[in-house]
Amino acid sequence: MPTTLDTPAARRPPVGPATDEELFRRFRDAGDSRAFEDLVHRYEQPLYGYLRRYLGSADLAEDVFQATFLRIHAKRDRFVDGHAFRPWLYAIATHKAIDTHRHERRHRHVDYPAGGSAGRDGAGLLDAVAWRGRSPDEQAGDGEDRRLMQAAVRRLSEVQRRAVELVYGQGLAYREAADVLGVPVGTVKSRLHSALLALARVWGVHLRRPAVAAKAV
Repeated sequence: MPTTLDTPAARRPPVGPATDEELFRRFRDAGDSRAFEDLVHRYEQPLYGYLRRYLGSADLAEDVFQATFLRIHAKRDRFVDGHAFRPWLYAIATHKAIDTHRHERRHRHVDYPAGGSAGRDGAGLLDAVAWRGRSPDEQAGDGEDRRLMQAAVRRLSEVQRRAVELVYGQGLAYREAADVLGVPVGTVKSRLHSALLALARVWGVHLRRPAVAAKAV
């Protein structure tokens, strides 16, 4: 007679964490409130961080985060099986952030930093671009260079910044970012390409300045 360790069930590999879609279906179809809480906790940091960078305000980001999940709760029957949960979540959050941003500017005349999604604390989202190929020694003490890159990001158009934040800041695939923004994948790639070219031009001019100055001397 086989022991417990010999049974097929015992030989199965351990089950990994539930996917977003599995958690959402448990909530939607079985009323599993714990699954909904798990989704909220799973996105607590990345989605809140995205909203804070976009809105430039911790309080507004918290409000929009809560409103996003309230809408997810209320519109749960609209989620289409077979689709990914994350683009749907970010699409709802982005639309609510846009509405909130417009409302604040219209009614309170709040002038948020032009950086939008790369606002006050958005320096990290473009580290991969700004510091690509630079050694730790070169990066050390480069506060002025970092400020230059942040200023360059703030000069990007809003649509460019949103594409950069979703792909570079949140790690969404092109297709997922396209779903969030409601545009074709090619448009996302085009916006990223133009944004990176603009940043590269600013960075290139900055790096050439010492050489030009030395030649003039």
